[in-house]
Amino acid sequence: MDKEHSHSGRPRSEQARSAILNAVDDLLVEIGYAAMTMKGISERAGVSRQTVYRWWSHKAEILFEASAADAEEELVISPVGTPLDDLTAYLEALVRFLAQSPAGAAYRALLGEAQHDSAVAELLSAKDPLGDSARVVIERTFGQDKLPIPLDQATALLIGPCFFWILSGRNPAQLVPRELAGDFMQDLQARQSR
Repeated sequence: MDKEHSHSGRPRSEQARSAILNAVDDLLVEIGYAAMTMKGISERAGVSRQTVYRWWSHKAEILFEASAADAEEELVISPVGTPLDDLTAYLEALVRFLAQSPAGAAYRALLGEAQHDSAVAELLSAKDPLGDSARVVIERTFGQDKLPIPLDQATALLIGPCFFWILSGRNPAQLVPRELAGDFMQDLQARQSR
């Protein structure tokens, strides 16, 4: 059985870790974040609560680890052609992640929880899987030195419309990623010519 070291330095079983991460995803879909408990997670994963608490102090940490790992996989976009094509492919993946993926549902649940739980807010501010994935596409498309605005601001401009649309409960099918990508490129070009 593979061993991995957690942030506490203790070895952990990759099989148990995977079972816990899968359990938290399943429970989120079945009962929602509010009803999820560490006890329920451990029971669903078939491990002791002590095992769960050895690696994570609360359910938000588990859910975030599961969501961030899935986001890193689901939001990786290989170059597909023109800058417009690449940005469109990325925005299509972002919409799928936020609107359809169980990992996206977990991320949305954590964002909601972060509005009134400072520990969850701190957890989310420590790692930004959406921003990280967008930065890669923007840097590959434009180069960091050629942007008319800071990279983090460009990242917010790219993901912001999809993010707002989906998190505010609007129909994701009404989003047109190619148009959003075109708007983003036009905005950057307009800023460059100022």
